[in-house]
Amino acid sequence: MRKLIVLGVVGFLAQLIDGSLGMAYGVTSSTLLLAVGVAPAAASAAVHFSEIGTSLVSGFSHHKLGNVDWRTVSILAGPGFVGAFIGATFLVSLPADVAKPWVAGILLALGLYVIFRFLVLGGRRPTFKGRPGAGFLVPMGFFGGALDAIGGGGWGPVGTTSLLSSGRLEPRKVVGSIDTSEFVVAVGGSLGFLLGLGAAGIEWGYAIALLAGGVVAAPIAAYLVKILPARVLGVAAGGLIVVTNSKTIAEVLGASGGQVGAVTGTLAVLWIGGIAWAVKHERIARRLEAARAGEREPATT
Repeated sequence: MRKLIVLGVVGFLAQLIDGSLGMAYGVTSSTLLLAVGVAPAAASAAVHFSEIGTSLVSGFSHHKLGNVDWRTVSILAGPGFVGAFIGATFLVSLPADVAKPWVAGILLALGLYVIFRFLVLGGRRPTFKGRPGAGFLVPMGFFGGALDAIGGGGWGPVGTTSLLSSGRLEPRKVVGSIDTSEFVVAVGGSLGFLLGLGAAGIEWGYAIALLAGGVVAAPIAAYLVKILPARVLGVAAGGLIVVTNSKTIAEVLGASGGQVGAVTGTLAVLWIGGIAWAVKHERIARRLEAARAGEREPATT
């Protein structure tokens, strides 16, 4: 019973992060399940079944708050479903650890670009022009869905990172669209696991505990996305990508536990500093806008 309560809390925290930054539900939840001895396929299956509920509530919440670009969702969903189904079906025999460091390196580079893009703006506000096309979204959706099923998480890191770095959607629309389309990805992965493992091979208690915590957190996270400035949200998401994938790369390179902790801790401090810097410049930008608006107002007699 204690383990289920802990998983419920983990589900709450994971969805709070995922719903506000567009990633980390699967990574956080899968990491804990693997730590307590659940097999990789069973852990990913439990996470995906819980995500059917959490992503549904999260998507509805984002939609009500205007955080969803439905054109992006409609293009992403199909390839994501197919990728997740294939990834889940072949998880047991597919050597995911071989691909993991390469994927982490790509995501790390994109995360650094996202941070750079939102920190070099100075006093200017970020602008977003156009929307991503099908040629960009279809392969991204397939790859993200497959990685999500194979690694127990990946839809958010791939989708959120790629869309943020494209500069085509403002961060709240990126997060809302990725979280909403994740429902279809979760269904595809769950069907693949059900086919490959059978109902008896899935930890239903773990899935329900994660679901309960995540459903509570979903509306709160959607509201945070609505009120957070684009600059701050972009730097926060980029920092999460960098910290997470740097840890993965350090472990693959054979770093000791202390060295991994030092790297992660240093990057976390820099991440917090970057967020503080973004907040500072957001305030500067708002003051400049307010001053310009005051200058444009006609003098009253």
